[in-house]
Order: sequence, then C-alpha cells, then structure tokens
Amino acid sequence: MLIIPIKEGENIDRALKRFKRKFDRTGTMRQLRTRQQFTKPSVKKRTQIQKAQYIQHLRDQEDI
Repeated sequence: MLIIPIKEGENIDRALKRFKRKFDRTGTMRQLRTRQQFTKPSVKKRTQIQKAQYIQHLRDQEDI
C-alpha cells in the first residue's frame, strides 16, 4: 500500500501527481498486464532476438 503524506497547505493536484509517480515506479500495472496473458518462453526469446536484430539494423544504418 502506498502512503503519500500530504503537507499542510499542499495542493491536492501536486499530491496526486506524487502518488501517480510513485505508483508508476512500483511497476504494478506493468506486472498486471504481463500476467493477463501467458507467452511461451520460446516466443519471448524469439521476440527478444527480433528486437535485437531491429536495433542492430538501425545502428548499422547510422554508421553508413
């Protein structure tokens, strides 16, 4: 559970922004989204390889 202490006279919008930032850093939503559907380890590995190939291709184009 996240606890955000609100200082006296602090704007509620600013406190809400601090809460959202702290919530994003915990990674709760990312974890929930990944748990919604199962991907096989072989598929994960294949996507990682494809991503690495794509990034390498971009870096090779920059060098040319």
